[in-house]
Order: sequence, then structure tokens, then C-alpha cells
Amino acid sequence: MRTDVVHVARELKFQRLAAELRAEIRSGVWPTGAKLPTEQELARTHEVSLTTVRRAVDELVGEGLVIRRQGAGTFVVEHASAVRGEAALVGVIVPDTTLYYPRVLEGIEETLTGAGARLLLACSRYEPTEEEAALRRMLDSGVDGLLVVPTLIGRGDPAAVVGRLTALPVPVVLMERGLDDGDDPSEHVRTDHEAGGHLAVRHLAALGHTRLALLTRSGNPTAAPVTRGFTAAVAALGLGAAEPFAAPQSEWNPRVADEHVRRITADGVTAVVCFGDREATFVASAARRLGLDVPGDLAIVAYDDEIADLAEIPLTAVSPPKRHLGRQAAELLLRRLREPGLPHHQVRLRPGIVVRRSCGASSGETTID
Repeated sequence: MRTDVVHVARELKFQRLAAELRAEIRSGVWPTGAKLPTEQELARTHEVSLTTVRRAVDELVGEGLVIRRQGAGTFVVEHASAVRGEAALVGVIVPDTTLYYPRVLEGIEETLTGAGARLLLACSRYEPTEEEAALRRMLDSGVDGLLVVPTLIGRGDPAAVVGRLTALPVPVVLMERGLDDGDDPSEHVRTDHEAGGHLAVRHLAALGHTRLALLTRSGNPTAAPVTRGFTAAVAALGLGAAEPFAAPQSEWNPRVADEHVRRITADGVTAVVCFGDREATFVASAARRLGLDVPGDLAIVAYDDEIADLAEIPLTAVSPPKRHLGRQAAELLLRRLREPGLPHHQVRLRPGIVVRRSCGASSGETTID
């Protein structure tokens, strides 16, 4: 084995051990004032050399987490700076950095910077293998905690994915993800997309629409709760609804939009809820091609509010509180680092609605984001 390869392997070993010890201190396994096992005991327990143990402990001493006392041992320092959130290193894994998540990241960065914490960012591109690799890199880098948007759609056992994340040796807060069925062990901050679907229907009903349609982009975690909220609101308000339509983003195009606008208007629909903005833009263009006035003949409410204001007819949109979600998640993680015994939090944030020209109401109502 080449000398440089051996050197890298040793580096990774001491960094991994430092990360494990750091996580145990953060989680309260070794509380303030506690004496760590001897270096010999740590070497035996973790099956590493004494040199590796000493380098790992040196790392923690340098961070101010532990102190060596001559002849007495190594002890956890009282009021260690990173436990207060200061100088903590937080790993953030999101699936995309171009749509939806930039505003989430803004909220995270604002909160971490204000607390003196540092951010380590990775993008998984909705690929489980890239997500797992990013997690390994961050743990090896010694992150104190993680903010993660895990890829659950298409995974054979989403509950197992969430379970593995919650069992990591550092605190983890999930963003925009969790389990909808069964017991969810995760700590998370999510948008209540079901409430968002309900909100869209109530808004259109208040404008006098009695027969609606739902057209969505499938294959993502948001479509199902939006559909549930839409369906529940239609039933609760005694409205009528056309047969819903859902298709993957790759199958949405002008021809599909023309087909379904023609279908729903023939069915007496006067208002449509579209998830997401791109699909709503297709619907608005289809209405124009078919000689329909928006909002006179067909009112439109989009869901996501990423590019809704850029449409030819600016689109009224349900808007998840993205920046606020990022702030909430970061604040929760920092509090978890300060208070390891804190009860688990599962936070749902209600979206708002931005009223623009496509629904026929007076503009001006804005989201909480």
C-alpha cells in the first residue's frame, strides 16, 4: 500500500473517532464534567490504535469540548462553545439548489450565521446513492448535527430510511419529509401541504366557484397531500369536482394541457388547482389557445409559488413558507445541540396564498414567508 494511501486512511480513522466522541458529548452520553474512558479503553472499544485515539482527543481539545487534566484524565468541558450552537458545524443535504430549496437555504443560513455556526452543504439530486455518500462525508468531517431532505419516493422502505437517519450518531432534523403512515421517530419541520390543498379550494369557493378540477405533477412527496386536502375540502364545502389528472413532469406538455382543459371545461369546471407552477402555466396557455378567458372562463390557482409571478397572466399561488421552514429547522437543531434531552419536535407549518390575476380576486393577500 502506498504511503499516501496509508496516511489518508489514518486521517479518516481519527476523524471518524472524533466525530463519534463529539456526538456522544452532544447527546449527553458524556455530560458536562464527565470523565471520558482512558485512551487505552477507547482504543480497545473502538478497535483503533492509541495514536488514532490521541489524535481524535487532540481534535476535541482543540475545539474546547474536552480538557486533559494531568494525572486525572480527560473531562467534558463545562459550557463547551459548540453545545451553545457557537462554532457548531451543521451539515445540510438538499435534493435541489435551483427550485424550492434556495429560500429554505436562506433561512438556514440566516439562523446558523446568527448563532455563529458553520454550514456544510451538499446536493443529492434526488439520488439515494449521492445522499448516502454525502452523509458519510459529513460524518467523517465531524459535523455536530444534520439538516436533511431525504429522498423517500421510490425507496423500497421509507420507514427504514428515516430510521437510519434518526439513529445516526449526531442529531438530525428532517426538512419537508417524514412518514405519513405508522409511527414516525424523526424530528422534522414540514409544510402542511394537505392544508395547502384545502386553502386553494376554500379560496376558489369564496369567489363563487362550485365545480373545480385538480391537475397535478405526480412522482413527488407533495402531490399526495395536496390531493388529500383538495378532496377533503371539496367534500366539506359540498362542491363538485371533475376527475383529477396526475402525470410525471416529463409527460406534461402543451398537448396534454389542451386535452385536459378541454375535458374539464366541458364538464362544467370554472376553476382549477394545479400542482405545480410549471403545470399551471401550461394550463393557462392552453386556455388561451382554446379561446378561454383567464380568470373569466377559468380561474387558476397554482401550488408552489416558485415562478408563478412570471407567467403571462401572473398566477395566484399557494406558497409554502420556505424561508421560515429553513429558520425553524435550523433553530430546532441548534436547540437540540444545547439541550440533548429536549423532547422530540414534529412541526407542521401552514402555507399561505399569494393572490394575483389568475383567480379574479383583488391582489394583495400574501404568504407568511
